[in-house]
Amino acid sequence: MSDPSTSPGLLSVNSLTYRYGDRLAVDDVSFTIRSGEVLGLLGPNGAGKTTTISCLSGLLSDYVGEMSFEDGPFRPAERASDRMRLGVVPQDLAIYENLSASQNLRLFSKLLGLNSASAATAVQEQLTLAGLADRADERVTRFSGGMKRRLNLAIGLLHRPPLIVLDEPTVGVDPQSRALLCESLAALRAGGTSILYTTHYMDEAQRLCDRIAIMCDGRIAAVGTQSELAESTGRADASLEEVFLHLTGRSLRDT
Repeated sequence: MSDPSTSPGLLSVNSLTYRYGDRLAVDDVSFTIRSGEVLGLLGPNGAGKTTTISCLSGLLSDYVGEMSFEDGPFRPAERASDRMRLGVVPQDLAIYENLSASQNLRLFSKLLGLNSASAATAVQEQLTLAGLADRADERVTRFSGGMKRRLNLAIGLLHRPPLIVLDEPTVGVDPQSRALLCESLAALRAGGTSILYTTHYMDEAQRLCDRIAIMCDGRIAAVGTQSELAESTGRADASLEEVFLHLTGRSLRDT
C-alpha cells in the first residue's frame, strides 16, 4: 500500500461557503483528500461538518466555491456520474426496516444501476464485510442498532466507490459493533479506498485517520497529522482531545 502522505489529491475543496438564509454555516472551507487516505473531519455540534458533507454529496447545490475530483471539475448536485464516485453513509439510517438485509442491498444495487451479476457479487461481499451473512434474510426491524449501522455502511460500499463519506457511522452502537466497523474501515483503507470520516469519538479518529481537519464555527481551524496538530498546542505530547478543546474551546455547543 502506498503512503497516503505522498499520494496525489483525490478530492479537492476550495473556498466552499454555504448559507442558510442569513446564517453562515460553512465559511471559506478548503481541504484535500488524498488517494488512499482517511481524513477525519472533527468539530463540535454546529461546526458545519454535515453541511460540508451535504455539499460534497450533492444534497446541497447553492454553495459558493469549487470542487475537483482527480483534477477534473466535481459537481455532484448536477451530475449523477460525479455522485457515483462517492459512497455516502449518512448519520441518519438510510435503510428500509421492513425488508431484510439482503433485500435492502439488492434494492440499492438496482438504484445504483449494477447489473445482476455485479449486484449478486456486491451483496455477498457487503454482507460478509458487515458481519451480517448469517442474518441476511432476517427483517431489519429485528436488528440491533449496531447491525443497522453496519448495514448502513454496506449499502454505501455496494458500487465500490473510490471515496467513502461517513457522517458519524458509529453513533449509538455497542463496543463490539464499533470495533467491527472500525476494522472494516481499516481494511478498506488498506485496499486503497479514501475515506472522509466525521466522529465525536477521539479514539476512533486516532485509530483510523491519517490526517485530521478540525472545524469550528464553519471554518477549518487546523489540518494535519495528530503529531502536527499536537505541536499547535505547544505540547508535542498533547492528546487529540486536548488539541480539539484547544482549537474549539470548552463552551457547550448544545443550544
